[in-house]
Amino acid sequence: MKATVLLVMDVQRGVIERFPGSGGYLQRVQQAATAARAAGIPVIYVTVSFRPGYPEVSPRNRAFSGLASAGRLAEGDPAAEIHPAVPPEPGDLVVTKRRVSAFTGSDLDVLLRSLGAGTLVLAGVATSGVVLSTLRQAADLDYRLVVLADGCLDADAEVHQVLTGKVFPRQADVLTVAQWAERLAAARTADGGV
Repeated sequence: MKATVLLVMDVQRGVIERFPGSGGYLQRVQQAATAARAAGIPVIYVTVSFRPGYPEVSPRNRAFSGLASAGRLAEGDPAAEIHPAVPPEPGDLVVTKRRVSAFTGSDLDVLLRSLGAGTLVLAGVATSGVVLSTLRQAADLDYRLVVLADGCLDADAEVHQVLTGKVFPRQADVLTVAQWAERLAAARTADGGV
């Protein structure tokens, strides 16, 4: 059986601060990570950041050239740090990417192959950004996919709803964090675990 891996994507200080009052979002992400660890599922944090001077950012890239102009998310910038409410624990892995998809400009593919991953569980900010881009690329790479709908966050609630309710189900199972955690707990119990 191929391994399952949880990807916690772009849950960084500078990203989360754009979503004040996110309704328990960070607690749900922490719940997902805790459930994964309890089930022996690797947790990979994916962050976006750039070298000093932003040599990876083309002026033709609308999204990232704005970050470069503002001096945001460079290596060493506190805004690029993983949010302290959902810190990696010993044994978790951290991947740095240079574009929207978790695969682009990172060594994620190498890690997933080394872990024998067959299923990716996606959580992150934004639903219409890193989650959508990563889901599409992972589907093309033949991964089985699960999206934790309330483990994703977007500035546009309607876009989030359309993606999690209509678009993602074409390529992924869409669950809440609680549903996924319950399934993991039930599987452990069925296997004679705790």
